[in-house]
Amino acid sequence: MRVIAVIAGLFLAAATAPAAQVFETTSAYHHIRVVDQAGVRTLCFDDAWESRMSLQNPLQGHFEYTEYFHMPWLWNTNISSVLMIGLGGASTQRSFEHYYPLVKIDTAEIDPAVLQVARGYFTLRESARQKVHIEDGRIFLRRSQDRYDLIIVDAYVRSRYGSAIPQHLATKEFFAMTSNHLTTNGVVAYNVIGSLAAWHADIVGAIYNTLKTIFPQVYMFPAASSQNVVLVATKAPGTNDLYGLRQRAAVLVRSGRVTLPNFQIRLEQVRAAAPPNIVRCPVLTDDFAPVEGLAAAPGQ
Repeated sequence: MRVIAVIAGLFLAAATAPAAQVFETTSAYHHIRVVDQAGVRTLCFDDAWESRMSLQNPLQGHFEYTEYFHMPWLWNTNISSVLMIGLGGASTQRSFEHYYPLVKIDTAEIDPAVLQVARGYFTLRESARQKVHIEDGRIFLRRSQDRYDLIIVDAYVRSRYGSAIPQHLATKEFFAMTSNHLTTNGVVAYNVIGSLAAWHADIVGAIYNTLKTIFPQVYMFPAASSQNVVLVATKAPGTNDLYGLRQRAAVLVRSGRVTLPNFQIRLEQVRAAAPPNIVRCPVLTDDFAPVEGLAAAPGQ
């Protein structure tokens, strides 16, 4: 649940109201701040803005890229169980709980301080449908016997180059474990800070290549308002063109199964072709996962 600091700086510069820091702490994993400005509450981890929420309406004010986590409904129209690795300010958890009242959401979050902040400042309410487990995401999967219709990965750590994907959550072995915890039509959605052809393109390409070693089809949704690309990997072997996806989206919205306001608009960002730099991007494994190096590559 992270957006690069430079984008955050643009938001800050555009705001006219003074910012008020309402909470600050340092955990074992992050320097955490909660900042209110112009009616929007923002969660900051280290040098990046993690989550946003409108104080007037907690279902609004979030970063655009989180809406692409709803795109898996296009490939699995009967989602009833979701696992999310990474909690942040709980934007996605709030959204799924509101728009899909029959869906159960588990979250694996490594930092107990993040859970306390989400409860106290970002309206997270745990229940029989909304459960948070304080555990590393990969360890949670290894110990779990459950299978999910959708697994969302949005976890970042601080590195020498800024925000970085945890290496053990970006490898072929991790994605194989993820696949084993999916139902027959299960889908993975994965947030990567980067772009398709410029900044951090090599890390996007590496995640794409690595997902393709396990999943037959991988689609990409680049956000328009930030440097985020959400990759959606499906277990279904057949490809889907934009026309077919539009038809499916219309049925989902018309039937009331999906009620996210921007669902059909967000679909238009889909990219079915491989990234243009795919040839030079490695497959990441537990023995070779240079995540930080790819993020710091010159010109990327």
